[in-house]
Amino acid sequence: MARTDSRPGITLAPEVAQAFATAALEACGARPGMAASLARATVAAEMRGNVNCGFGHLNDYIDALVAGRIRGAAEPVIEATAPGALAVDVQGGLAQHGFDLAVDDLAARAKACGAATLALKGSYTTGELGDYALRLAERGLIAFAATNGPPLLGPEGVPVPVYCTNPMAFAAPGPNGPALLIDQASSASAFVNIRGAAARGENIPAGWAVDKTGAPTQDPAAALEGHLLPFGGARGANIALMVEILAAGLSGANWSLDAPDFLSGSESPGVGLFVLAIAPRGGSEGLAGRIGAHLERLAGLGVHVPGPSKFRAETAAAEKGIVVDRAALEKIAARSGIAVPA
Repeated sequence: MARTDSRPGITLAPEVAQAFATAALEACGARPGMAASLARATVAAEMRGNVNCGFGHLNDYIDALVAGRIRGAAEPVIEATAPGALAVDVQGGLAQHGFDLAVDDLAARAKACGAATLALKGSYTTGELGDYALRLAERGLIAFAATNGPPLLGPEGVPVPVYCTNPMAFAAPGPNGPALLIDQASSASAFVNIRGAAARGENIPAGWAVDKTGAPTQDPAAALEGHLLPFGGARGANIALMVEILAAGLSGANWSLDAPDFLSGSESPGVGLFVLAIAPRGGSEGLAGRIGAHLERLAGLGVHVPGPSKFRAETAAAEKGIVVDRAALEKIAARSGIAVPA
């Protein structure tokens, strides 16, 4: 299915979008397993409405494949370092690929041991971090994920960026599938949001970033030449450091300060991902019901519960298709030689 839409895009069935992305990635040098993993994650982000991690961002991956920042032939190496611990080296490839190969084992180890961890290194960027936690919640587990990247964020008063946006994600099961998904950066806003504002010619809110002189700015173009600020001042910077220790320290990945740029050059950022999976005692059924009932009570009191709107969007997209930015598709097609679905 591919049909035009009143919005500036093209509507694709998820399977059509995934086939297009897979073919384009393979044409640009990714091996089939890597291409399939990234295509799945890209389409999943679009289906949940996270377009900043969708086909527009896929162009960054394609540029990186062509330039060598992603090793298209890389094959992840997975090692069990303890009954409840997996170490993954994606060797200049993609976290999405390494996680796909390890997620079933990680879930099984969590259920056997009560909890299990995955420490991954050697990756480009991790894309939509919430996707990693969500896939464990789909298996009845509570999950936490953290990742770092090249430096984009500096605490207030620090003249240079020292961390990436260093996001965290948390997901929990409910009685009818995942009930909660929190996915947020340590920065006041994600880098892709600022880049998106620059592309649209829109200002950004105060407190998001500084320019190259360190002065506060609401001009996204100036922000891209400067660096991002943490949310909540020093508290957000502390969380960014915590994420850095989990994602890069435990895995042996590059610290953000040492990570090459993900948009230029020929070197992989070589960054890390940490995932914790927790199995409820006695199985997930009782906990899932408790979580679902409690979240309903909170929502009834006016509390915003993150996740359900994304789950509804994903269900609707499975039925009606996803509207993908036409310009992003055309750019991918031009780079890969794969025709845009019509």
